[in-house]
Amino acid sequence: MMRVDHRETDLENHDRGLDYDLPRLLHRRGMLKLVAGVGLAGASLITLGACGSATSTGESTSSSGGRPADKPGGGPGGGGPDSMQTSDTANGELPEETGGPFPGDGSNGANVLNQSGIVRRDITSSFGSSTTKAEGVPLNVTMIINDFANNKSPLAGGAVYVWHCDREGRYSLYSQGTTGENYLRGVQETDDRGQVRFTTIFPACYSGRWPHIHFEVYPSLAKATNSANKIATSQMALPEATCQAVYATSGYEESLSNMSRVSLKTDNVFRDGYDLQIPAVTGDPPSGYQLTFSCAV
Repeated sequence: MMRVDHRETDLENHDRGLDYDLPRLLHRRGMLKLVAGVGLAGASLITLGACGSATSTGESTSSSGGRPADKPGGGPGGGGPDSMQTSDTANGELPEETGGPFPGDGSNGANVLNQSGIVRRDITSSFGSSTTKAEGVPLNVTMIINDFANNKSPLAGGAVYVWHCDREGRYSLYSQGTTGENYLRGVQETDDRGQVRFTTIFPACYSGRWPHIHFEVYPSLAKATNSANKIATSQMALPEATCQAVYATSGYEESLSNMSRVSLKTDNVFRDGYDLQIPAVTGDPPSGYQLTFSCAV
């Protein structure tokens, strides 16, 4: 069984060096952001934080480049992020975020992306040798991916890899008790509108992190087999009021307690700005929720 040292971060795992980063930064963000990003990268070496589960936390913050600090809103005591819910979040380029120490994309241990069965819409169950289903409040996710460098036109024929923790705050493939599972991970190809859909469950709030969903964007389904091919990595910050409603239901009791000790303004990933990372969410716990998120990468 794999054990994770939560004092370590995944910074090195996601750093492919200037040979990769420099051309992309110059092309997509401009020299001004590159200079700013260098300063932020130096600071991030000092302020590394944690992504794990309620039983094994440790996600580092490696948020890159150019987001203004002190955005309005926040979690408890932070001004109500739900007021910012919108499905039209593609006004700017999506901020890059850490994939965390549990990406399952080959950058830190297991690579679920090259396994038969990973391309699927319903990610609630494991596939392959296990068919275990993750329990929780139903969540249907619709994502619209746009190409920032191409006048924010839909990224047709791309691919999106989504993953998040389960109701207990555990990540499949990594956390104790779930190393033999690969649920709550899946890939879908974007259609002509740049759209993908996933069926999943509402993730937990584990100690030290605001509730979130990870995702990576790839240029094509054929290239969505290894993290070296990704063109963007980020996270969605789930709205506070929705989280409070979900966490008041059976099975999420620990999440309610954990959420009382974190806010968007103190979360080590979202605290430098999150206005482009909060999706629109509608629904209720008995019938489930519909999440819509649009972004430009």
